[in-house]
Amino acid sequence: MSDQMKTISSAKSHGGVQGVYSHASDACSCDMNFAVFVPPQALEKPCPVVWYLSGLTCTHANVMDKGEYRRMAAELGLIVVCPDTSPRGADIPDEKDNWQFGCGAGFYLDATQEPYAKNYRMYSYIAEELPVLIAANFPADMSRQGITGHSMGGHGALTIALKNPRRFRSCSAFAPIVQPSTAGWSRPAFEKYLGADEASWRAYDATLLIEDGHRFPEFLVDQGSSDGFLNDGLRPSLLAAACVKAGIPLNLRMQDGYDHSYFFISTFMNDHLRWHAERLSV
Repeated sequence: MSDQMKTISSAKSHGGVQGVYSHASDACSCDMNFAVFVPPQALEKPCPVVWYLSGLTCTHANVMDKGEYRRMAAELGLIVVCPDTSPRGADIPDEKDNWQFGCGAGFYLDATQEPYAKNYRMYSYIAEELPVLIAANFPADMSRQGITGHSMGGHGALTIALKNPRRFRSCSAFAPIVQPSTAGWSRPAFEKYLGADEASWRAYDATLLIEDGHRFPEFLVDQGSSDGFLNDGLRPSLLAAACVKAGIPLNLRMQDGYDHSYFFISTFMNDHLRWHAERLSV
């Protein structure tokens, strides 16, 4: 294990190991925590990697504690990496009374505006820095990677996959914010992080990335019909329209009666892991 990484906890689960780790991040200029599940198959050979990006207010711990992914990941031989959602620490600029901005709400972008530009560089952290650490410290086959996420993390998964189609073979999302540049709960954060020039926001908006020519082979999206954020913040129909226009296959599954919670996510987690495993087995 690299000297750059410290083990916070480690426990055997379904024949594999669930660990939580920390390291000093150059991208975010602070210590960052993340969780990794390594399946038993990794004792014999490197395994494919699925990244899970969490939503607003979350840390790595939410999906680790409530996502119910380990049994299926162990069965399929998948490493699951769960990063944090933002920089953390006493010196990190924050709005403590605003759950839609600051700590817990990094939106997987690289901020350009002060005082956020130094620390809020979650795109670079996920796309560049953390993969190097994973490759150096875990039995990961980095030629086979998939990415998924929930809500803000679904937004992150879609945009990062669209901008890195050679890195990722598969992408899915649970109730993603598909057009954060116009959604009420994300637009204010974009302006604070990226400034008033909305042209710069397009790089972190899935529907606009598709409009601007970015492509990915296919997407799987699950969305609960009873999600309280469905019509105002999430608006999956906008992604569906963008994919139809661009010719991108989208399997959008409206799940009757499900809400925005981890009860919804854990119900369909196995489907998503199987989706990724099928595409990462080639």
